[in-house]
Amino acid sequence: MKYEAVIGLEVHAQLKTKSKIFCGCPTDFGGNPNDHVCPVCLGMPGVLPVLNKRAVEFAIRTGLALNCEISETSKFDRKNYFYPDLPKDYQISQFDQPVCLGGHLTINGKKLRIHRAHLEEDAGKLVHAGAAGLHGSDYSLADYNRCGIALLEIVSEPDMRSPEEARAYLEELRTIVRYIDICDGNLEEGSFRCDANVSIRPVGQKEFGTKAEIKNMNSFRAVQRAIQSEIERQSELLDKGERVVQETRLWNESTGTTFPMRSKEEAHDYRYFPEPDLVPLAIDRAWVEEIRKTLPELPEARRTRYVEQSQLSLDDAIVLVDSKELSDFFDLVLKLGTPAKQAANWLIGPVTAYLKENKLDINETPMTPENVRDLVDAIGKGVLSSTTAKQVLAEILAKPGKVEDVIKEKGLAQISDEAGLKDTVAKIINDNPGQLEEFRSGKTKLRQYFFGEAMKATKGKANPQIINKLLDEMLK
Repeated sequence: MKYEAVIGLEVHAQLKTKSKIFCGCPTDFGGNPNDHVCPVCLGMPGVLPVLNKRAVEFAIRTGLALNCEISETSKFDRKNYFYPDLPKDYQISQFDQPVCLGGHLTINGKKLRIHRAHLEEDAGKLVHAGAAGLHGSDYSLADYNRCGIALLEIVSEPDMRSPEEARAYLEELRTIVRYIDICDGNLEEGSFRCDANVSIRPVGQKEFGTKAEIKNMNSFRAVQRAIQSEIERQSELLDKGERVVQETRLWNESTGTTFPMRSKEEAHDYRYFPEPDLVPLAIDRAWVEEIRKTLPELPEARRTRYVEQSQLSLDDAIVLVDSKELSDFFDLVLKLGTPAKQAANWLIGPVTAYLKENKLDINETPMTPENVRDLVDAIGKGVLSSTTAKQVLAEILAKPGKVEDVIKEKGLAQISDEAGLKDTVAKIINDNPGQLEEFRSGKTKLRQYFFGEAMKATKGKANPQIINKLLDEMLK
């Protein structure tokens, strides 16, 4: 039987507030266990939470970027569950009146709806230790540094139908939260986490199947693989006449499979009730509009601008927009009058390769937009060949400087003196009579050999067009 996947994602974005959502403890990643804690985030008796206004601002900012409706009235609730990394035995979250409702993202022309986005506090974490037992340990230590860090949970509708579509949604969502600067989007450090709800149903059936929630995925690739694995697991069960059990499952990266964690809880299992220590939020419309005015150009609009106004391909636009820093830099290069395609080719190709190899953002290099303009200009005027231009690029990425100064210091100016190059090409032909005879007998691919030798003899500085012209004339 053919099945259709039904996928919804729950994303927890850690907000870039300097302090936790209900206390003044720092939110820095790392540090010694239980260093960033206080009586409030440890849930000591007699303490009261105080809401971090910046967290609410970031939630509104995200809601606006995701086309959500911002609630005029919102409140916090207690979500009760009992686990060692939750010192209060409840989590302050939002149940029936979240800050953001509705919304959508457009992925490859398809509108994927967002159900809600709500604020909540993070829990701590358990560090499993010892030699045996569960997960290879016989006891666990609790680190509460993460307790109380502000999270925004963004819940999609079950509109995705493939692992690839789910990954594309997740990548776009991460790009947006980074553009609006509310979350660093770091999956490895857990500041951008995703749980996937996956079910299948026979093609054509309207009713949803029984879903499983998958946790413990820390990369886009892991999300895609885990969803695909779960679809295959559920399909095999139904094909054998067995039923899918609603449960929470964990992803095992090494085996490429999911495995059971616990039965899936429903909302009533958490015994939600209004948080008595926090008054409901009345969100002022004027404040919302002030926040709206601070939003940057968002990724979808920026890609469209690059394609329609700068005549870039969609693939090039996608690569540039993936990094806001790179895209902002590209815009500065364009403002200097640099041809868009040539600038994009350098930034997408060798510059991006350098950044990845050295694990840098473009703002962490000494290269300036003027450097890129001058590099493109030097190539256009025939001052640099593509080979020597790469040498100049390596210099300006490593240390501050001007393109023209690097060209002079390194002696990289392109040789366009046809008379001088004619002597060079003639010598190469005369020094290789065997290859010349083979070329004239029909092995025309040897022409590239002569071209390579000419470029080698000039240390890559010869004008390629002139070399080709001379070879056309002298290899007859």
